[in-house]
Amino acid sequence: MSTNIVAAAAQCGVKAIALTRPAWRPVDGDQWQSVATAEEAVSALAGPPQRVLLAIGRMHLAAFAVQPQHHYVLRLVDQPTRPPSLADYTAVIDRGPFTLEGDLALLKTQRIERIVCKNSGGEGAASKLTAARRLGLPVVMIERPQLPSRFEAHTIDEVMSWIT
Repeated sequence: MSTNIVAAAAQCGVKAIALTRPAWRPVDGDQWQSVATAEEAVSALAGPPQRVLLAIGRMHLAAFAVQPQHHYVLRLVDQPTRPPSLADYTAVIDRGPFTLEGDLALLKTQRIERIVCKNSGGEGAASKLTAARRLGLPVVMIERPQLPSRFEAHTIDEVMSWIT
């Protein structure tokens, strides 16, 4: 959608701005493996069986079926209308914002050994990264897609300043 907005604004000769959350950046103690796509995240899971938290939403779950050796813990906002095509999974239905205490408890009770997530940025879901750091867990981070150059703001105040 972002690509279409940039193209439409250019075609119409109007300015556009994107209100985004700042991307997450690794800090000391993080064990991130950055990948560009969900398919690369799937490949990063090659190897012996692990308990993997997939905090990626529903759209790319089916891609992980080619790594059936893992038990996947799916953190989803809503109960799936049909079962995911994964051989071995547990669905945890929860809606953020999440807390550090809650994410530590989830990772411990589900015996998570690795996390796969998208770099959505912001504070609402960042606690899983702090929890992973504290527990020494590796994270496969699906980075944001490359987008055309555009104006970006991270706060409503920045958008309002840009408009005036």
